[in-house]
Amino acid sequence: MSEQIAKPLSDVTDPPPRRFPVGDLKSGFLVSLIALPLCLGIALASGFPPIAGVLTAIVGGILGGLLGGAPLTIKGPAAGLIVIAVGAVHDLGQGDLVAGYRRALAVGVVAALLQILFAAVRAAGIGVAMSPSVVHGMLAAIGVIIIAKQAHVVLGVKPTADTPLGLLAEIPHSVAHANPYIVLIGVLALLILFGLPFVRARWSKVVPAPLIVLAVAIPIGLALHLSSAHDYRFADSSFHLGPEFLVRLPASLLDAITFPDFSQVFSGTSVQYVVMFALIGSIESTLTVLAVDAMDPAKRPSDLNRDLLAIGVGNLTSAFIGGLPMISEIVRSKANLDSGAKSRWSNVCHGAILLLFVALIPGLVQTIPLAALAAMLVYTGFRLASPREFVHVGKIGWDQLLLFLTTLIVTLATDLLVGVGTGLALKIVLHLARGVPLPAFFRPRPQVSRDGSVLRVRVPGAAVFPALLPLRKQIAKADEGVTEIVVDVRDAAVVDHTFLARLDELAKELPGATLTVTGLDELEPVSAHPQALRRRRRS
Repeated sequence: MSEQIAKPLSDVTDPPPRRFPVGDLKSGFLVSLIALPLCLGIALASGFPPIAGVLTAIVGGILGGLLGGAPLTIKGPAAGLIVIAVGAVHDLGQGDLVAGYRRALAVGVVAALLQILFAAVRAAGIGVAMSPSVVHGMLAAIGVIIIAKQAHVVLGVKPTADTPLGLLAEIPHSVAHANPYIVLIGVLALLILFGLPFVRARWSKVVPAPLIVLAVAIPIGLALHLSSAHDYRFADSSFHLGPEFLVRLPASLLDAITFPDFSQVFSGTSVQYVVMFALIGSIESTLTVLAVDAMDPAKRPSDLNRDLLAIGVGNLTSAFIGGLPMISEIVRSKANLDSGAKSRWSNVCHGAILLLFVALIPGLVQTIPLAALAAMLVYTGFRLASPREFVHVGKIGWDQLLLFLTTLIVTLATDLLVGVGTGLALKIVLHLARGVPLPAFFRPRPQVSRDGSVLRVRVPGAAVFPALLPLRKQIAKADEGVTEIVVDVRDAAVVDHTFLARLDELAKELPGATLTVTGLDELEPVSAHPQALRRRRRS
């Protein structure tokens, strides 16, 4: 008995368009409207100057679009790297944020070179073997940290704590001492962001929510005269307003360019952040590209290693001129698809239009209230740490919920690298306790045979996450005559969630072939979820 995992919607890869498609200009414009406020907010939350986020998006759009192997995936700064970036600035600066910023740029240069090396040795696929529950736990932790930091900006209060748990604990104090007019801007922005998905009007599906937020927040900021310092009274208390509540940009793009400081690039702290930037950024980018490929109506498979090379080159360029680290970003990529993008030119257009924005209308950008940008980040953080994510992981199985919560809690208490490492270590311990043989983690060897147009892959011992890399490699070697791929797990003691989830994604990438898993009915699932971990039935 076999279980059908997925069937590709198309067996033909569309050729790239020969002429510049006008539809991509429209997509690039709409994505740039979404990207501008998010890039500014992400940069501020990362401890970088606001313009740094826009510089990254410009480089990511133009350079990443031209060089990348994932034409519909938008490159730029992302919320997933905020925690690493702000940590680098804080730890490397030791109280001097300007010095920390420049030293963080040097870390970005080395991390970019490491990403280029990953691409050269064709290691981009390693991200495929990452446990989804560990990745989601990491992202949820990032979401909580973003909320903990940006809630105070929405309230117009500067917190005294600097750790995620300390910032969370200080939110009630900030609520009690909130600046009413700043809260007005922040709360209105949050109402728009959370409420727009429930609006049924056609315009609400066309106009990006961040653009509506700016259309509301900028006039309020002008009416409150935020550009000039002054005090006001509210409920018998005095509060301050001034330019510090607005986005600040340099006089010109040339003034925005900042060069790295390599004086501490080989220190232990720098090396730690190099590893985090390179590994987390590469893994997030790979998973984003796979997710966008699955959403692409034409089902065009991306070249993961070429795209990682573009990310590395883009990060190298960005870090040398003062920009944030970039990855392939899922929200803007989905907006790109929804806008009808057909080729890499939508990404290039989005970068070029952002360049025009900051070059020609910097005055307009500087009327954006910081509370509005912080609200966008709080909304992003909530989506990363959505309660629905906890419920979804719990339905897969108690083991996945344990991995998710462990990664989340340890990341909040320590840092991303320790959190992810703890989650992966726990996953291995759980597998060993279930009887997975140790060689299955270090020397997985799927056995391949060919029967006409059918490629059979037998996975002995255990079908766990390390087996995904050689399995993908064997499937990639299959010629065009293969119409069916059968993965046989009947001899496996354990088939884990990561293995089944990634096989489902792999099946959607296959041109003109179906992927089937046999032997699952002989194993006992830990829950009713179709991708739940399965193990040999106890006799």
